Amino acid sequence: MRLIIGILVVIGCVAGGYLGVGGHMAVLWQPFEFIIILGAALGAFLIGNTGPIIKGTLGAFKTLFKGPKYNKAAYVELLSMQFTLYKLVQAKGILALEQHIENPHDSALFNRFPKFAANHHAVEFVCDYLRMVTLGSNNVHEMEALMDEELETHHQEQERIVSAMQALADGTPALGIVAAVLGVIHTMGAISEPPEVLGHMIGGALVGTFFGVFVAYGFFAPFAQSLKNIYEAESKYFLSLKVGLLAHISGQVPVMAIEFARKALLSEDRPTFAEVDEATANLTAAT
Repeated sequence: MRLIIGILVVIGCVAGGYLGVGGHMAVLWQPFEFIIILGAALGAFLIGNTGPIIKGTLGAFKTLFKGPKYNKAAYVELLSMQFTLYKLVQAKGILALEQHIENPHDSALFNRFPKFAANHHAVEFVCDYLRMVTLGSNNVHEMEALMDEELETHHQEQERIVSAMQALADGTPALGIVAAVLGVIHTMGAISEPPEVLGHMIGGALVGTFFGVFVAYGFFAPFAQSLKNIYEAESKYFLSLKVGLLAHISGQVPVMAIEFARKALLSEDRPTFAEVDEATANLTAAT
């Protein structure tokens, strides 16, 4: 909804301001200018990016329109899941985790927390590191280094998509100039036409410059920034998981482990201690 409102505001203010000074919208309709700019932008995008980045960028538009999926409720659920997980280990030992981490999709514990269970990467992250613990790896510093490496790789994969989107924003103004220059060349070929005809042709050529700048700074650049914000929120989700897991591995009791995890969240979305305490008060160790 926020994205749609923003798009409508951008279009409404630009079109409204243009009409307000007596402009005619029909003059702005230059489909061949649009084809030159957007077509060349698409071609450059295909040249400059690999298949996974192209696929990821297309999928990112869905992410943009859906908006951030991580809010206070999602974080409360995440902390509650961790509490239940660590409570199970405290009550029944580390081997009680095996049935959950080996078959996470059938895990009664994970399925109690639907947002977490639907996050394939988060489930895999938890299962991988707890599997290492069940196999005897309990060196906190080594586990932290490995987690950092995995999260950094995931961040780089996301950053490539943001960079691809930003490259569109950086390139479309120049492609708008290309379209405008082509329009001027076309106009010069009709220099014998009367001034009113030449004026219309020059105006059409300048639409290319307008459109390139408009889509770059009105859409592509904000899209890239919005996507970056969404990915940063996701990084905090995984940072909370990492901190909670490391606290648990180092021997912290469940209440303290999730307090470590809670502190890793941004203040704007971080649930209070009381909210987490209320959410976990009636949770018991799953079997």
